[in-house]
This record gives sequence, structure tokens and C-alpha cells, in this order.
Amino acid sequence: MSEGVRISFSRRLIAPGARALQAAVYCLALAGLLTVVLPAARGQDEFGIKNLQGKVLNAHDQAISGAIVYLQNSRNNDVKSFISTSNGSFRFADLSADTDYTVWAAFHGKKSSSRQVSSFDTRKNVYLDLHIKE
Repeated sequence: MSEGVRISFSRRLIAPGARALQAAVYCLALAGLLTVVLPAARGQDEFGIKNLQGKVLNAHDQAISGAIVYLQNSRNNDVKSFISTSNGSFRFADLSADTDYTVWAAFHGKKSSSRQVSSFDTRKNVYLDLHIKE
């Protein structure tokens, strides 16, 4: 004789109000987890970054389009560049807040004076205008 295998399923009944409460608890737990995981996944929290923006202007305070703006990192001497837009603006985003930077612009063989962005400057958004004398 062969013996059969008996499989039984138990079904737990949950009241409709309790199911909604359980779903709410799960949602809150997920939201709490995401507030911890997402900033860590980004690599730096809000306190570790800053943005630099400004305009490149001539001696008459008119915008210069097409100027090359250079940003030098003082820790490793890496240089990033940005070509100023039609209204003379430039932007460098997500800069390390604990690093000093030097920024300057060049256009048709002329150069602005160099400006410093200090790690001691606690502003999240630093705005600097660069003037190129003609």
C-alpha cells in the first residue's frame, strides 16, 4: 500500500481594519528606510556639497557668451571647464564642500582675475561674477 502525502493549508483571517493598519505600518517602515538609504546611496549628504554659479562679464558689465570658465580643485589640481551661455552664465554643481577651489575665465586671449571659493564658506550656493578686461 502506498501512503499519501497530506498537505494542509491554514488560512489566517485578519479583520479589514487590522489589514489597513498593517499596510500603514509597512508603508511607514519603508518610508523610514528610504530616508536612511537614499542619502547614503548618493555618496554625500546635503552638508557635503555646494554649487558655484555666476556670470562672465566684460569691462562694461555686459555678458560674455562663449568664455571658458575654469575651476581648479586645490586638493588634486584637477581642472573642470564650462563654456559660458548666451547670457554669460556658468555653473559647477555638486562640489565638495571641504575643498578649496580657484575659478577664472578666459576669452579671446584675455583672462579674468582668479577668485577663490573657500571650504570655510558655508553657503550651499556660491555666486561669483568674473570680469574680463578688454
